[in-house]
Amino acid sequence: MKIFVCIKQVPDTETRIKIASDGNRLDLAGAKWIMCPYDEFAVEEAIRFKEKNSDATVTVISAGPERVKEALRTALAMGCDNALQVALPENADSFMTAKALAKSIAAEGEAHIVFTGKQAIDDDAAQVTQAMAEFLDMPAVSVVLRAEYGANQIQAEREIEGGSIEKYEAPMPCVIAAQKGMNEPRYASLPNIMKAKKKVIKLVSLADIGVTADEIKISYSGFTLPPERAGCKMLEGDVPTQSKELVRLLREEAKVI
Repeated sequence: MKIFVCIKQVPDTETRIKIASDGNRLDLAGAKWIMCPYDEFAVEEAIRFKEKNSDATVTVISAGPERVKEALRTALAMGCDNALQVALPENADSFMTAKALAKSIAAEGEAHIVFTGKQAIDDDAAQVTQAMAEFLDMPAVSVVLRAEYGANQIQAEREIEGGSIEKYEAPMPCVIAAQKGMNEPRYASLPNIMKAKKKVIKLVSLADIGVTADEIKISYSGFTLPPERAGCKMLEGDVPTQSKELVRLLREEAKVI
């Protein structure tokens, strides 16, 4: 029983974003990289499934440059069995990433379940999971909070706007995108971290899976940082005076009323 979990390495939220001199990309030099937090729930769910199914193996996959091996080793230290890096360029878009991941999974053999996080915290596109499922010809359920796994199907609960819950039944094989709260990701122990450093990470080139740079559908240009926020304005006087001045400012300066 082959379980796959797809993860993305993203800049830490505390990393200060800089724009490259050409204005068409981000300057990632010196950025601190982490596994996408939503992907941690996917990794944990895959490992828990393996712990309940002795014949299951978990392969973690990440598409990107050499640096993604750090995130892969984190997943290995958490308990994944195998790791695979799909060598994608920095400018790969969601379409290329989804196709590369799908072809890599197909090349490894028939998948039972593919886990992902619901979205990446860098671009917030939330496109790769659904596109990958389409390439794999599998049903997909996203934003999953709870899942029960039967012999041939999954019962999943997903969160929608307004706090409501939708319930789905999906046949296996299928793709499940984890939401925060699906589980509590474990911390990797020091012995497992040391073991993960010695594990071989399989490298898959674009040529191996028949994907080319022509698969990139989107390019970016004209990056700009948002303008700095103006300093706050303190209102003086008693409450009636402050209220009157606030209304004037909202009408004449902010122009929101």
